[in-house]
Amino acid sequence: MMLAALSPADTRAAMDVGARLIDIRGADEFARERIPGAMNLPLDRISDLPCDSRAVVFHCKSGMRTAANAAQLFAAARGAPAYILGGGIEAWRQAGQPVVADRSQPLEIMRQVQITAGALVLIGVLLGMFVASGFLALSAFVGAGLVFAGVTGWCGMANLLRLMPWNRRKVA
Repeated sequence: MMLAALSPADTRAAMDVGARLIDIRGADEFARERIPGAMNLPLDRISDLPCDSRAVVFHCKSGMRTAANAAQLFAAARGAPAYILGGGIEAWRQAGQPVVADRSQPLEIMRQVQITAGALVLIGVLLGMFVASGFLALSAFVGAGLVFAGVTGWCGMANLLRLMPWNRRKVA
């Protein structure tokens, strides 16, 4: 199922007449940057979308997640008119539409995984080249973990990083 893509201007016009804007990104991404008036409903909880007849515009960061999951999003709309914000929040921002950014929030978990995995691989290679070849096992271990995460959908590094003090959200 293909959902029609709306431009940022068309999305703003749809919102002005009552359309719901649903951000399907994770809560950590939403906390760091969001479109005013958007409701956060991560893709893994999209079936919890309240049912009503108002139009729904789904968005993610770049539009790729929404396009890849169009059939699931269409089903979640339960017959209401459903669209995708073409280009996601990136296109929204580039069009000069307002966003709420909170840079005090931690980086998204997957960006933290990328930074940590990259640093560990680099350290393992450098130590393996200049100290002892056994350190190359660190790079192999991280690589195997990334392959496992890609195959199974479970990332031990992401789960570990979520426990770090900078990722603990204070409940008000």
